[in-house]
Amino acid sequence: MKLYNFFRSGTSFRVRIALNLKGLPYVYQPVHLPKGEHRQDAYRAISPDSLVPTLDVQGDPDQALLSQSMAIIEYLDETHPTPPLLPADALGRAQVRALAQTVACEIHPINNLRILKYLVGTLKLSDEQRNDWYNHWTVEGLKSYERRLQDLARQRAAAGLPPSVYSYGDTPTLADCCLVPQVVNGTRFGLVYEDLPLTMAAFDACMKLPAFEQAHPRNCPDFEA
Repeated sequence: MKLYNFFRSGTSFRVRIALNLKGLPYVYQPVHLPKGEHRQDAYRAISPDSLVPTLDVQGDPDQALLSQSMAIIEYLDETHPTPPLLPADALGRAQVRALAQTVACEIHPINNLRILKYLVGTLKLSDEQRNDWYNHWTVEGLKSYERRLQDLARQRAAAGLPPSVYSYGDTPTLADCCLVPQVVNGTRFGLVYEDLPLTMAAFDACMKLPAFEQAHPRNCPDFEA
């Protein structure tokens, strides 16, 4: 497999985590977003929406090119089910997807690079105003994530189960694949995470695992400080 991605892209980070958790080797193909490589004809032929990541599923009979990180990760989970990134039961899968989508649908879309560039370049916001925008929506989203974790913790306690190690249970899930990149990216914008004890405990547990650490932007071949 070949992963077209950018080291700082949170969505690319998600897929790198999933590939690592499943022990799947892949070719790392950088696409430099600030230089506009994603808008060049060569990449448009690979990705119609000119976004990263794109996964080239080499060896697939259809030679599939997959886009959108959530779809890619679920594809990987279905085709390489061990270790699973979604629970075995329908309710558990829905709860993990809800956590993941709190990040993927509620936080990330209004804070990604093209949105931030539009705020500064077109709407003429200052860097300070841009950062305020980013921080506000990230914190709001993570507060929702924390409340979801609190609800799940109460459910586990009522069932006589110990607290979760990760966002959901004792193994990393799709939710953690989304959470970790968002927290890492927020740190780059100067966010200090407060009053998110369950969220940050899940993040810290994830970062003790090689799959997450190896996927971190600082460990990517195209990393730029």
